[in-house]
Order: sequence, then structure tokens, then C-alpha cells
Amino acid sequence: MILVLEKGIRAKQKDAILRVLKTEGVSALEFAEGGRTMLSLKVKAGQDTRAIEALPGIAKIMTLPTAMRLVAHADGREPTIVRVGDVEVGGENIVVIAGPCAIESREQALAIAAEVRKYGAVLFRGGAFKPRSSPYSFQGLGEEGLKILAEVRAKTGLPVVSEITSPSHARLMARYVDVLQVGARNMQNFELLKCVGRLRNPVLLKRGLSATIEEWLMSAEYVLSEGNSQVMLCERGIRTFEPYTRNTLDVSAIPVVKRLTHLPVIADPSHATGIREKVSPMARAAVAAGADGLMIEVHNEPDKARSDGAQSLLPEQFGSLMRDIYVIAPVIGKQLDFDYLEKRRTIARRAPRAKRRKPKAVYFGRIGTYSHKACVQFFGPKVAAQAAPSYQRIFEQVKSGEADFGVIPLESSLTGSVHQTYNLLLEYDLRIVGDITLRIIYDLIGHPGTTVSTVKRVYSHPEVFQQCREFIERQGWELVATQDAATAVKTVKARRGRTAAAVAPREAAAAYRMAVLERGIETNPRNYTRFGIIGAKPLTKGPRRKSTLIYATEDRPGALLETLQVFAAGGINLVKLESRPIDGKPWEYMFYVDLEADAESKAFRPVLEALRAKTDFLKILGCY
Repeated sequence: MILVLEKGIRAKQKDAILRVLKTEGVSALEFAEGGRTMLSLKVKAGQDTRAIEALPGIAKIMTLPTAMRLVAHADGREPTIVRVGDVEVGGENIVVIAGPCAIESREQALAIAAEVRKYGAVLFRGGAFKPRSSPYSFQGLGEEGLKILAEVRAKTGLPVVSEITSPSHARLMARYVDVLQVGARNMQNFELLKCVGRLRNPVLLKRGLSATIEEWLMSAEYVLSEGNSQVMLCERGIRTFEPYTRNTLDVSAIPVVKRLTHLPVIADPSHATGIREKVSPMARAAVAAGADGLMIEVHNEPDKARSDGAQSLLPEQFGSLMRDIYVIAPVIGKQLDFDYLEKRRTIARRAPRAKRRKPKAVYFGRIGTYSHKACVQFFGPKVAAQAAPSYQRIFEQVKSGEADFGVIPLESSLTGSVHQTYNLLLEYDLRIVGDITLRIIYDLIGHPGTTVSTVKRVYSHPEVFQQCREFIERQGWELVATQDAATAVKTVKARRGRTAAAVAPREAAAAYRMAVLERGIETNPRNYTRFGIIGAKPLTKGPRRKSTLIYATEDRPGALLETLQVFAAGGINLVKLESRPIDGKPWEYMFYVDLEADAESKAFRPVLEALRAKTDFLKILGCY
């Protein structure tokens, strides 16, 4: 049984509940989820709980039908976000853990850590204690390996993950590493599970070689029952009769477990396949199946590795895989952020200077719009997201310092650039400091019990209607325009009827507690919007991969070609070139350019100087 306590419950009232539980002989484990305090009770079979259920201060009682009281994905329980320093596992970003199977030397660990961090890994893995099938195989460097891991964290900023093999190592490992990994062979070592459950370190629990999903989740229950709720589940392949791979990666387990539990799920395709060439395909499949993250073995000299070299990717192969995941992640509504750690830490450093408040980011519309989702995915919980009534108001707030950042749409894969925001970028002395691309999916949303056949009137933004044209035209509905899609859902909720519906993102349905009547009604599934993040100064100090420029040339033949030849001579790849009319000057145009380079770097300076000589006007809109 789980008691969900009322929001804002006073400590005195909670203590009274705990006293009654103690009197009734019921032990309680307290935890918090979604801003609410919950109590997990161990109730004896047949025990009368009516006195407990009648206590004031209890908002809801959940009775779970299985022994999985703490890991089960029950109603009202939000997905768990495991926090490892600045890293959040189970949120909007795909988290990648990378490094060698075993720590072999200081030089090896630091070299690999620098490589995987460069390509976007946010946690570093490496074994200091290695359980091996043969007693004569390399068993790890022990405490020396742990000290090396601590040095890796200090020099690269990457939190570190390492396997614990014995309860006797608990204090030692907790002193050096951030995440304790319980390996496949120890999944049912119950004394070890209890031990890590009593520690404060997050736990990465691997699935056993032949374990069922229920056995795996029950092992997680052991950890949570000891008070440690920061548990990540790791699918690393199970032993089958198939000899062509080391194990069989159970990709189907990922969506199953995501439905059964609120805990985040990591996939380990390295141990699952045991073959270097198979790691990347299975990593891509795991992300597509809904994994919250990946654990990838990487080694700079895999042929000389003392453990699992055959399944370790070379750094360049790891970089290629990360680019693939970057492309796949938006399809499933997530992101892979190459600047994740630096961005989070920069934002955290800004907070104390902001009068003890969170830095603020403003977006257009309401909670439940894609602008809001872009804001949340890009910044995470470290930034306060606030709606603004117009794009111009976003620019005004950032310019005045009322907001630290703004989120604006830049372009759609279907309709092209959002000209209003580009005009504002030209007008205001602000800069693009980042960008994020979201896949746009629209659902039909209404009150529970509403069906497509009962709907007569539909609300949404006119552009949303256009993007869902084929589905809507088949229905013959009356269409009512609203300011944005989330406002449409709010309007339908207020009407309380089964004849009205809204077309909006799924997040809006969750925000207003409405039902999804039909999923994915947009006409084109290749519908993406790229959002820009604006600020008064660069977000991070690290190297920047992209830049946006705007320039104007003389009105003569070949003038534009000459500017393009400057980019070609400098080996600069353009990813966008678009002409826009100059306001107030009919038939005269400016050119917007996105390029893969840092336009403010020393290396780019000769290109920039040559470009200035070929243009009448040039402005850098941002490097990010």
C-alpha cells in the first residue's frame, strides 16, 4: 500500500500519521515524487487498514497487486529522474555512459575519457574490480583503479560509474565513484542489493544472464526497499541458444519495462553483442525502442585491451554512433545534447548572480505547446520556464534582463523559415546561443469518453489545422481558431462536452488532464521545427559548431557567387542559404546563412575578413 499525502502537508500532521502507523505495527518508507510526499507501507496479510485510510492529510491510497510496491508504475507516480551530479537520467535527454571495460592505467583512462567527452558522453564507465569467469584473467586494479576514476572526474568533469562486487567494498567505492553498478552476475546477490540500497549513490542494476523481467524488477525492489530510490535498470542482453552473438539484446524488454516501472532504462549493446560491428546497430535500435540512455564500451587500443576489447568501439566509431543518435532522438521526442554538461554547469553558475533565483527562459504560448517543450528539453529543471504573449515580448524581456534566455521558432521542415523571428534577430542586439529540433506530432484531444464520431467542433491554431489537413477534411468538422494549440485544449476543457475537441501536442493533453482521442493526425510525419535559443551573451565558453550570419551584397551580377566562393575557399560547409527582402527596400534582399563553423573563432577570421570585403552589410546572429 502507498499513501500519497496532500500537497503542502505540515510536518506536524505527517508526524501524526507516522505515529498512528507505528501504533498499528506498520512500517513505512518515505519518498517524494512529483513534489508530493509518499509513504510505502508494509502491511501484513489480512490486516485491518481502515484506521489508516481514515487519517487526515492523505490525498490518495494506492494498493499494488504485486510484491513490486516501489518499482511499479502505478497511477499518480511520475517517472523517476536519477540525478548524478549535473546529469539527469530518465528526463528529456538521451544519456550516454562510455569508457573502457576496465581501468588499465591512468594514461589509458584519461585519454579515453577525453575522447568520449568530446563526442558527447556525460558519464564515464570503467571497472576497478572485475568479476571474471577465469580466476587467471585480469581482475582490475582495485583501489588504484578507483583513484584513477576520481582523477578522471576531476580533470574532465564526467561523473564516473564502476561495478561493485562485494559489500565489503561499499565504503571504499562510495568514496571514489558516483554511480555503483551491480553487474549481471550479482543481480540476485541480495546482500549486495541491500548494501547499495543503504548507500546514497545512484545504482545501475544490470539484468542477469538468464533473468526474467520480473526477477530483474524484484532485484530493484530490494534496493528501493532499503531507502535508495535512485536506481537505473540496464538491459545488457540475456543468454540464449544463439551462438552468433555473445548474448541476445532483448530490445522488446525496453518498452515492457518502461510500462511496468517508473525507473529509467539504460541499454548496453556492448555486452549484449560482444562484437564491435554489432554495437552501433543495436544501440540505435535501443534508442528507437525507448531507452533513456546507453552504456557503450570505448577503447583507444581495443586489440590491446585487457578486458572485452572485441566489443569496444574506437573513439571515432563512438563519435559516428553519437551523430546517429543525435538524428534518431527527436523522432521519439528526446534529444542528444553534445554540450549537455557544459550547458548545465554554466546555467548553474549564473543562478547565484541572478538574485538567488533560477535563470529564466521565456517562450511563446502556454504550457503544452512545442515552444514550451523546446524550452524544457533544452534547459531542464535548472531554468524557470515562463510564457510570453508574443515573439517581440520575448526579445524585449531578454534585452532588458528580465529574462536570461528566449526560445523562438526559426524554421519548419514543411513551411520554411519563421520570418517574424528572423526580422527580430536583425532588429535586436541579441544572439542565437543554441538550437534544438523537435518532431511535431499532433493528436486529437477531448474529454474522456469522447469519440471521433461525437465531435462536431474542433479548436486549434490555423497553422495546426493546415498541418493536419487530410485527417480534418475527412471529418467535416467546424473549425475554430485559437491563439495556440494549448489554448485550444484549455478551451475544450472549459466546455465540458463530448462534441468539442482540440488538435494539439500530447503534452497539452497531459497538462490539462484530457484524453487523447486519436494519435498522430498530422499529414506529414517528417514534420520538424527548429527552435533557437536567444541571449545577450554566449551560453558556453567551449568550441561552437554552428553559426548564423546575415549579409547583403551589391546589386550586380556575380555578387552572391563571390561570397559563396569565400566559403568554398575556406572549406566551410553551408547548411542553409536563404534570401529575404530588405524591409522598406523593394526588390532588394539579404541572405541568411547557417554554416558549420565558429564564425567568431581565430581560425574563421580570414574567412570573415574576406566576406566583409565582398558585402555591404554583415552581422553575426550567433555562434552555438
